[in-house]
Amino acid sequence: MIIKTTDNCKYFKALDETLICELLHPKREKNDLKMNFSIAHAILKPGESSLPHRMKLSVEVYFILEGKGFMHIENESEEVVPNQAIYIPPGSVQWIENIGDTDLKFLCMVNPPWNAGDEELTK
Repeated sequence: MIIKTTDNCKYFKALDETLICELLHPKREKNDLKMNFSIAHAILKPGESSLPHRMKLSVEVYFILEGKGFMHIENESEEVVPNQAIYIPPGSVQWIENIGDTDLKFLCMVNPPWNAGDEELTK
C-alpha cells in the first residue's frame, strides 16, 4: 500500500512557476506502480498565475480543491472553483490565475506520466 500526504511532500517551483509536489509518479516510486499517469498537488498564492505553457503530447486534468481561479486553455477562459475538473487537451496553450484572496490549490493529473521533455513554455 502506498499512501502519500502533502504534509511531507517536497514542494518546488515548476517550469510554469506553480509551486508543486509530486504525490505519485510511477517512475519515482520504489514500488512498481501499475499506473499510466502522474499526480501532483499545486498551489498558487493570491494574485499569482502559472506561465503560459503546453504539454506537447500529454493530456492533463486539473481538479480544483480550494480557492478561486481563472483557467485559460487556448482561446477559452473561465472561472474555476472547488470540485471542478478541467480537461486540458495535448498541445493546448494553458495557464491558470488565482483570482481569490486565499491559496488556489489543485491536483494535476498527467497522462502519460509527466516528463520534462513534454512540457514547454509558450511565452
